[in-house]
Amino acid sequence: MLIELSAVGAALAFICLVGYLIQTLRRGMVTLEETNETLAEVRKAVHDLSGEAEELIHSANQITVDVKSKIKTVEPLLDSAQDMGEVIHSVTNSVKQAATGYGYALPPVKNNPVPNREVKIKLK
Repeated sequence: MLIELSAVGAALAFICLVGYLIQTLRRGMVTLEETNETLAEVRKAVHDLSGEAEELIHSANQITVDVKSKIKTVEPLLDSAQDMGEVIHSVTNSVKQAATGYGYALPPVKNNPVPNREVKIKLK
């Protein structure tokens, strides 16, 4: 009789274990299904983003080409401005040398301090 009770107890324990295992496997299957759905959504989002990224890169390349062409257009103007600056500098140096050489140098500016005066205010 003890062996029969032990066998029944072992059978009941095995049935409980199998029931728990079935519940765990079902929960695992639900989780896997949700994971597959999420993965499909992520793949779709990545595919959409890659298309947008390609468009953005193409636009950036076009802007870069446009900026380079505009820089090439403006570069001669900047060179001319630099040449004008050098000419003005050389003319200024020539005028300064001519003025200094002929005795037309400007006298140094004197700083005359303003005398301190007391201010009186009359109140009525």
